[in-house]
Amino acid sequence: MPFFDSPDDEEDEHLTVRELLTEMKDISEVIVDLAYAALLFDSQEIGAEVHHLGSRMDTLNHEIKIRMMLASRTKQDAVQLSVLLQVAEGAAAMSKAAGDIVDLLELNPKGSPIVSLVLKEAEEKIRLQTLSEQSDMKGKTLESLSVETETGMRIIAIKRGIRWIYDPEKEVTLKEGDVLVVRGTEDGFERLRRFATGMEKWPVYPQEGP
Repeated sequence: MPFFDSPDDEEDEHLTVRELLTEMKDISEVIVDLAYAALLFDSQEIGAEVHHLGSRMDTLNHEIKIRMMLASRTKQDAVQLSVLLQVAEGAAAMSKAAGDIVDLLELNPKGSPIVSLVLKEAEEKIRLQTLSEQSDMKGKTLESLSVETETGMRIIAIKRGIRWIYDPEKEVTLKEGDVLVVRGTEDGFERLRRFATGMEKWPVYPQEGP
C-alpha cells in the first residue's frame, strides 16, 4: 500500500467500485493492529494515523454509496448492489472500532496497566523495531527478504521519517532508520530484532537450479 497520503475527491472519481472496495479492505486489515499499537505504546502519533485512515475510510464509504445510488435503476439493481454496501459498511465499522480504541489514549492507559497487561498477554504481540545502520536488511525489498517466512513476524506498517507506509507491498525497499511496526510471537520478534540491529546477518539460501 502507498504512504498515508490520501487521494483527493477528483482522483476518487476515477476509481472503480472494485478499486474503492479494495482500498477499504486493505485499510481494514491494518487499522485495528495500528490502533492496538497506539494503545500499547501510548503513541499519539500512531493514533493520529489511525484517525487519518478512519477519515479516508469514511470518504471511500461515502463515495461507494453515491456510486450505488447512481447505478440503481430498479429494485433488482438495489438488491444486488446492497451486498456491496454491506461489505463497505462492514469495513467502515472496523475503522470506527479502531478509532474507539485509539480514543482510549485520552484515558492515560500508562497510568492504569490493565489495558497494556491484556495486550501483552496475547500470544501475538505488536512491537516496534528500528532498522539500524549495521543491519543488512536495509536496501532489500520485502519480497527478497520474506520477513514473515523467516521470522514469523508480519510487518503491519513502516514509519519512514515523518511519513508512514501501511500494509507495505513486496516491492517496498527497507531503509536505515525505518521503524517497523510488526506483529507476531515473542520468539519471532527476538529473531527479527537480531537481524534488524545487525547482531546477525540475514540468512542467504542457495537458489534452486532450473
